[in-house]
Amino acid sequence: MHAYTLLILAVVGERIIELLVARRNAAWTLARAGVEHGRGHYPVMVVLHAAFLAGCLLEPQLAHRQFLPALGWPMVALVVVAQALRWWCITVLGRYWNTRVIVVPGSRLVAAGPYRFLRHPNYVAVVLEIMALPLVHSAWLTATAFTVANALLLTVRIRCENTALARATTA
Repeated sequence: MHAYTLLILAVVGERIIELLVARRNAAWTLARAGVEHGRGHYPVMVVLHAAFLAGCLLEPQLAHRQFLPALGWPMVALVVVAQALRWWCITVLGRYWNTRVIVVPGSRLVAAGPYRFLRHPNYVAVVLEIMALPLVHSAWLTATAFTVANALLLTVRIRCENTALARATTA
C-alpha cells in the first residue's frame, strides 16, 4: 500500500502544479479581456476531483483491497499515459490552458498536437485517470462511482466549453 499512497501523493502534487499553472494562465487571459464561463459547475468539479483522490486512498484501506499485479501494472501504465496526454494538452494550449473555462474573444481554436485528432483530448486524459488510478490498487467502487459522476459532470463541462468557444473564437 505504501507505493500506492506515494503514487496518489504524486498525483496530488501534479494537481497542485496544475492549479498554479491555471492561476497564472487565468491572470494572463483575464488581462486580455478573457471571459469566464461555467462558474457554477467549477466548484462541483473541484469537489469531485478532491473526493476522487480521497476515495483512491480510502477504499483500498477500508475494504482491504489488494494490489493485483495483472490489473495494477496495466492501470499504472494507463495513469502514465493519462498524465502524458494531459501535459501534452497543457503544453500545446500554452497560456490558453486552464482548469476554468476562460476564453479570449477573437482567439483561434488550437488545432495542433492532440487537438488535431480530438476536440477535447484533456478530458480523455481525465477519464483514463479516473478509471485507472483507483484500479491500480483494486479500488473498483471508487473507479465506478467517480467514472459515472465524472461522465455526468463532463456533459455539463463540455457543453459549456463548446458554447464558450463557439461564441468567442474564430475558425
